[in-house]
Amino acid sequence: MEREPGQFKNIEDYGIIGNLETCALVAHDGSVDWLCLPELGSPSLFAALLDTEKGGSFTIQPVDKFRSFQSYGKNTNVLVTHFLTAFGEATVTDFMPVRSHRRSAVPRVLLRKVETSCPDIRFGLRFVPRFNYARTKTAVRAVRDGVSARGGKENVFLQMPVPFVIKNRIASASFAVKKNRPLWFALTYGRSPRLTQKQCETFLVKTKEYWAGWAGRNLAHKKIFKGPLYDIVVRSGLVLKLLTNPSTGSIAAAATTSLPEQIGGVRNWDYRFAWIRDASFTAQALFHLGHVQEGKDFIRWIESVIKQDKDPARFLIMYGLHGQTNLTEKKMKHLSGYKGSAPVRIGNDAYRQKQLDIYGELVNAIYETSRYGRKITGTTWTYVRNIVNYVCTVWKRKDSGIWEVRGGERHFVYSKLMCWVAVDRGIQMAGTKRDGFTLSDWENTREEIKQAILARGFSRKLNSFVQSFGSEQLDASNLLIPLVGFLPGDDPRVQGTINAVLKKLTTQGAFVRRYDTEDGLPGDEGAFLICTFWLIKALLLSGRREEAKKIFANILTVVSPTGLLAEEADIRTHTLLGNFPQAFSHIGLINCALYMGVIKGEKHRGPKPMGLPGS
Repeated sequence: MEREPGQFKNIEDYGIIGNLETCALVAHDGSVDWLCLPELGSPSLFAALLDTEKGGSFTIQPVDKFRSFQSYGKNTNVLVTHFLTAFGEATVTDFMPVRSHRRSAVPRVLLRKVETSCPDIRFGLRFVPRFNYARTKTAVRAVRDGVSARGGKENVFLQMPVPFVIKNRIASASFAVKKNRPLWFALTYGRSPRLTQKQCETFLVKTKEYWAGWAGRNLAHKKIFKGPLYDIVVRSGLVLKLLTNPSTGSIAAAATTSLPEQIGGVRNWDYRFAWIRDASFTAQALFHLGHVQEGKDFIRWIESVIKQDKDPARFLIMYGLHGQTNLTEKKMKHLSGYKGSAPVRIGNDAYRQKQLDIYGELVNAIYETSRYGRKITGTTWTYVRNIVNYVCTVWKRKDSGIWEVRGGERHFVYSKLMCWVAVDRGIQMAGTKRDGFTLSDWENTREEIKQAILARGFSRKLNSFVQSFGSEQLDASNLLIPLVGFLPGDDPRVQGTINAVLKKLTTQGAFVRRYDTEDGLPGDEGAFLICTFWLIKALLLSGRREEAKKIFANILTVVSPTGLLAEEADIRTHTLLGNFPQAFSHIGLINCALYMGVIKGEKHRGPKPMGLPGS
């Protein structure tokens, strides 16, 4: 529906487009409310998502009252906004031509096609560029064929096929769209080539072909996912692909910053970075869908990071998308925040934390790709060996854990579990590469970690694994114990953990909260969708299929109309919370669908995630 001035939209009201360098969020009222240029981690040009008055946006919508909805072109990241007015229907098609490498000749351009099959429908346009999170003064002026905007050293050009006016650094226009005579608007970063309508149409055709061709690799798995679920899984894969950068191999955790975990709260973080954990899981999910190249690209990025630091002790938990290591957190106090959720943060101080689990996720990602044909080179093996040797010396230490709590270090059970995974996968990959070390040392350490977890990470009182050694608090990350092969799904301790999570960490509909302990931060948060997916998979591996199916059906009710998921959900209102779209959530959806298909006995042509029969 049409938005009143200054009114925020719900997170689920947005679709996403991108060019494999950056992404834009387009609302169902035709407004581009989030776009960073030239790359995802760059400062924003439009940030109305975080401040409707100051942030900047680019809106094209009918001038008359309308209803609207969005859809994607089949198996593509080409987004269509459908407008329904009293005078007929019209559409705005938004996309960004794909740039598959940094030297690509394809311009950095957002293209918007406005068309109708009805008699004249009048549209309005508002172009409000605000560079650098609205911190840098923006100059807007008329030039040949459109509008030029400059802020500092950055500039963009909006090619306009209609008359316009500029007032208060805002370009606006009112124009009629004639039947079957589309109008094209092109927003170009940097150099400003004028594009003909034919060139724009060609970009549209080629962009559709690229995405459909990429998504088509999932067709081998159509029998696994079946029916409507297949379309949701393909959409999740397309979302994950948008968060990858093929020129570097890095993978962002999400497309946004500072979307809150609670409306009005302070848990607002910047997720436009490559977490080793999140990126590892994303690469594996794409790999399981048959997208082998993304797995190879990720390993290439990881190896570039490892070459940079070499000593595993110096590895960060996250990096900039080009390997940056200074991610200092800053507060944008001039921005209101989404629905008043301040502060808006740029950067993320959690990069300073020590999280031992990343070594397990990293080694497991290399192991997963090696299981299905990717050769482990001598260089990669050296990296793996160094990491495992390091884990053997530090696994007894405290750390900050998977959830990046800011309440002090502890002996987190999940961190110990992933240290076990690092050593276990290293042993699996060792084969004949036993140069300079004794495999029995790793085997002894693996057993020592396991016994420590079983003795100190399990509460007889709760009949469950707990958050940290000696505690009586639960943590949903322990649902991964059977998924990584530490214990079988039918082990009584695994069953006890599942039941404890169901009893104490789940909300209505079995949406799962992360934990039940203080974390050093004020305020509350929504249900974490990845945790709910972990619960579903744990139930499936336990043979509790009907419970799993019921929860899975329920979680699909919070998927946005365009098939997207944020980090969390407010289960009272069934609205999304947190950064969007979130890689972790889409990873969970893909893997749950895969687990369901394989456990039902469907033949899976690709590699299976750990924990599944035959994996």
